[in-house]
Amino acid sequence: MSNNRFDRIAVLGLGKVGHLAAELLHDSGFTVTGIDNRDIDAPFATQKADLNNTGGLAHLLEGQEAVLSCLPYHLNKAVSSAAHALGIHYFDLTEDVPTTKHIRALAETSKGIMAPQCGLAPGFVGIVAADLAQKFHKVRALKLRVGALPQNPTGLLGYAFNWSPEGVVNEYLNDCEVIEEGVLKSVSAMEWIEQIYIDGVQLEAFTTSGGLGTMCETYLGVIDNLDYKTMRYPGHVKLMNFFFHELLMRENRAEAGRILTHAKPPVDEDVVYVHVAAEGQTDGGLRRKEFVRAYYPLVINGKQRTAIAWTTSASVVSVIEMVRDGTLPQQGFLKQEAIPLTPYLATRTGDYFRQGAAR
Repeated sequence: MSNNRFDRIAVLGLGKVGHLAAELLHDSGFTVTGIDNRDIDAPFATQKADLNNTGGLAHLLEGQEAVLSCLPYHLNKAVSSAAHALGIHYFDLTEDVPTTKHIRALAETSKGIMAPQCGLAPGFVGIVAADLAQKFHKVRALKLRVGALPQNPTGLLGYAFNWSPEGVVNEYLNDCEVIEEGVLKSVSAMEWIEQIYIDGVQLEAFTTSGGLGTMCETYLGVIDNLDYKTMRYPGHVKLMNFFFHELLMRENRAEAGRILTHAKPPVDEDVVYVHVAAEGQTDGGLRRKEFVRAYYPLVINGKQRTAIAWTTSASVVSVIEMVRDGTLPQQGFLKQEAIPLTPYLATRTGDYFRQGAAR
């Protein structure tokens, strides 16, 4: 692969994840311009702009060599289109399927890399899952599970909205792609409930949308069973099914998100559980291999960062480092499952996944 290094990158949206991603990029030697609707104090250059006015994106991105969008998913079609028109690299954190399809179409004629879905899930867990799958001659099942949770849950929901309420609501309501017995299927969210234990903590896992990214397409005909589930504390999914379906809050997603975040605001002491398992045939017969981690808050640049913020930020920055360094392609559409795990974790930012798993 060519090593056409780039330096200048714009980060759009400087919330907790975007600001930290910009810091990590700055720490890794990039010339960063952070752009937000607000005035921001940061160790990198910043610019105030109305990011809802997508007509001005081309002007904002002039002179940049890459852009990372940490904006709500519904703005990413416009951002990716602007990046494509300028011929610069594009990265985002989206889990929205229509947005990814739009970006994939742009990638057919792109001059730079078009890399959506670079967060935690889709993103990091897909990279881990692909690495596990490569250890088998034949994979009969690949199961991806992720949960971003408060360390000390309260109430019946046992939850805190440390992630975008808009994104969580969509995950809970949109249909989910799976491969079951070799057949590509679409199943309802908040189904297929199972119990999982990590470090002695009991969790429940259930289907949610978007977490697999492009993996069903990649592994159809290769892997017999593939699915993604979100993990929560026991009892959560029953209450969310009641809230969305019996109380019909699915009919007003924006209001549902407002109610939930008002009731369960973010917490500082969170944990991100990752449980990825593959089963299949090796030289020794039928085997199961697992990647199971609990990631905790980390102090980065003198500030404590929540587990969900740093895992998401580190996920995308590690990919950007690999593209800059020539470890990944410089052009076209990038699937997360095509990213090799070992060099990913060997990047400056990827090392946080080692640090954050130890308390």
